[in-house]
Amino acid sequence: MARRIHPVNGAAAQAPATIQAPTGELPRAGGGTTNRGSAEPGPPKASPTAEPAPAHPCGVDATARIRATHNGRTTTVPLLHNDGPFHLRRLRARGEQARVCVLGAMSAPLGGDRLTLDITAGTRARLEVTTAAATIALRGSTTAPATYDVRIGVGEHASLHWLPEPLISTRGSTLHQTFDVDLAATSRLLMREEQLLGRSGEPPGHLTTRLTVRRDGRPLLDQHTSYGDPAPAWDGPAVLGSHRATGQLLLVGPEPGAHQGPRVIGDEPAKGHAVLTPLADTQALVATAVAPTPALLRHLLDTALAYVYETPVPEDAVAARAGAARSALL
Repeated sequence: MARRIHPVNGAAAQAPATIQAPTGELPRAGGGTTNRGSAEPGPPKASPTAEPAPAHPCGVDATARIRATHNGRTTTVPLLHNDGPFHLRRLRARGEQARVCVLGAMSAPLGGDRLTLDITAGTRARLEVTTAAATIALRGSTTAPATYDVRIGVGEHASLHWLPEPLISTRGSTLHQTFDVDLAATSRLLMREEQLLGRSGEPPGHLTTRLTVRRDGRPLLDQHTSYGDPAPAWDGPAVLGSHRATGQLLLVGPEPGAHQGPRVIGDEPAKGHAVLTPLADTQALVATAVAPTPALLRHLLDTALAYVYETPVPEDAVAARAGAARSALL
């Protein structure tokens, strides 16, 4: 069964011809491996956190790029380079903040895929990047692992909000995801990542994530997580226990963290809980949460963000306060 190209913004997108795959493998829309050239001259930037995995014959090799700059009045996005499953769309700006949504043009990541999303916010730029739907890691026609690398660069006096929908790890899938973040000394970052381990009633695949953050050239955070077999004790009481949704919120900027101490959020263990704590750099905070469902996980992370700038608020006002806190970062 070929990957399907979905219509975008109401326009009819025509699926390319399917090329017959070898016996025992699923054909890929467009046929074979996708390896399009970069929109910019020079070799692609290599991730310092891991050696690239060899491409599988049925895997998609794709790199999408987003560049935001400030023209003296507002933020513009002069470069949106689509590739493979990444279809990038500009959204309505919010004040001086430009907004980009990542749409899925095909099912991804599948086994053997090598996907990269490269995001840069130049000096004084204000950028928010979201996704239209959850990212679903699937096995595909091979048991080979897939890789998904997100590279983020934020310049002086710039801010970036990376707020995607959750990543879902399905039965039989293997995905290695990395986040490589370079921040200038005066930049701001709001970064949320959420994982759902397995769909309803199914065990998860094997999911590893590595988050590496540097600020002004110095290490700020280097974190590695691993879930699903063969990772040991990932569902034990010291890690997730009975919960299957996990995530974190990273906040870096000149103001946050200066007067914040550790705080536990959530007093009902069955509904999950989060811990908000400063890092060694007093201008950085991280909230880590576990919950039984994605909705409860998002609530915990929004509550943590509201605590950074606001006093505790009723549950029905958490989302609004979290939105106000995000606006304060601009």
